[in-house]
Amino acid sequence: MMLDWSQCPAVERVPGKVSGTWVFRGIRVPVKALFENLEDGARVDDILQWFPGVTRAQIEAVLEHAGASLAEI
Repeated sequence: MMLDWSQCPAVERVPGKVSGTWVFRGIRVPVKALFENLEDGARVDDILQWFPGVTRAQIEAVLEHAGASLAEI
């Protein structure tokens, strides 16, 4: 089952912006970058430092959205 990112207020998908991939709202950082870096052992504080513009609230919203989708399975 695919995750419905359109229900997460912290992200957006705009045609022509980063090839239409899901990004953090208002900036050009792909949501995928969050998960890739977490999988590689990064901490949230690292991600906040590496990706200026991404907020802790956005990261928390994305993680909550992803976690909630797992509860529905």
